[in-house]
Amino acid sequence: MSVRDLMTKLDMQQAGKEMHALVTQLYPICRSITGAGVRETLGILQQLIPLSVREVATGTPVFDWTVPREWNIRDAYIKNSRGEKIVDFTHCNLHVVSYSTPFHARMRLDELKAHLFTLPENPAWIPYRTSYYKENWGFCLSHNQLSQLKDDDYEVCIDSSLEPGHLSYGEYYLKGDTEQEILISCHICHPSLCNDNLSGISLATQLAQRLTAAQRRYSYRFLFIPGTIGSITWLALNQVAAAQIKHGLVVVCVGDAGKFTYKKSRRGDAEVDRAAAHILRHSGTEYVINDFSPYGYDERQYCSPGFNLSVGSLSRSPHGTFPQYHTSADNLEFIRPHSLGESLAMYLSVLAVLEENRSYLSQNPYCEPQLGKRGLYKAIGGSADSMASEMAMLWVCNLSDGNHSLLDIAESSGLPFHIIQTAAGLLVANKLLREVSDTRVA
Repeated sequence: MSVRDLMTKLDMQQAGKEMHALVTQLYPICRSITGAGVRETLGILQQLIPLSVREVATGTPVFDWTVPREWNIRDAYIKNSRGEKIVDFTHCNLHVVSYSTPFHARMRLDELKAHLFTLPENPAWIPYRTSYYKENWGFCLSHNQLSQLKDDDYEVCIDSSLEPGHLSYGEYYLKGDTEQEILISCHICHPSLCNDNLSGISLATQLAQRLTAAQRRYSYRFLFIPGTIGSITWLALNQVAAAQIKHGLVVVCVGDAGKFTYKKSRRGDAEVDRAAAHILRHSGTEYVINDFSPYGYDERQYCSPGFNLSVGSLSRSPHGTFPQYHTSADNLEFIRPHSLGESLAMYLSVLAVLEENRSYLSQNPYCEPQLGKRGLYKAIGGSADSMASEMAMLWVCNLSDGNHSLLDIAESSGLPFHIIQTAAGLLVANKLLREVSDTRVA
């Protein structure tokens, strides 16, 4: 079964339910850039795909960075003078600033407030905050909770550890017909946040499951890594493997109901950029295409000038553009099975273009061939798009000079890629085209 077959036979509703169920399973786990939560998450994914878990020791130099100490947390709370827990990590893991150092003391409210973080503009929500590379401690709570705190003597406890250990990440490699790779990367470093983090994990896992059973032109590498430090670490330790990556996508924020958004690679006109733009253009849905910027997710590491890989990012609402971003409102109710299923279909459609994009050489280059005597008119058809199919054959015949790929032809003709690809298949079967190696497309 080809990748296009996977897409055309996809039951989006069922796939969306499966992805939402995985998000639900992973939601309670407290993850960070290192630690037991990451390993627990990777252990669950290993039950679904043959994921290899890599461990990189604290102190390992990775370009200009160093693998940090490992952070783990067992409990955290704030108690009032009556011994009542008014903030409890076990009720919501967003309550603790990620990477908070161990702390246990009593203090008055004025002193405590310097370590409390809220969202006054959304007073019922708990913010998500981190302190990865600067030692500190803190609690996040709703602004409503903060408003109810009285001047009192509070017991503050963060039962955590920050010690030498390891950075953990997951990797799954699928061998294809060629050594060239398509990279699928997602981050696994956020705690209970559904759209930003878990939706990407669930979609990447579904892709891995489905592509395992497909015929693959390209090899595929799936990375489940902590954001920023994870991609930097992988690139530092895998510079030879990175050179094989021809196309890549960073999967993030794919579960909400927002319009699709594609962020281009640093190159801007890479084949993956053009494939994503083409699919979105013919999707019949609203979309946005943004140029590359050095701010965002791990695409900025893959696209750093020393690597300059063709890696873009396909999301729905991008980071920071929806009010629920990095708050407790990014929960199981915010993401939708239907949106997850649609996002999976969009990814498969883009991958199908990359898999099937070829260049051909006309075997009848002197004037257009007579298609009628070969029975090629109406060969795809009787349907409303039969005229488009006939036009596709004329376009493919004319531009198949060895210098134009099928994606080039789709862009020039304004026709959907799958119609161009089907036309090319018919022309090959009738010995009017032969495939050539296309090293020009990058």
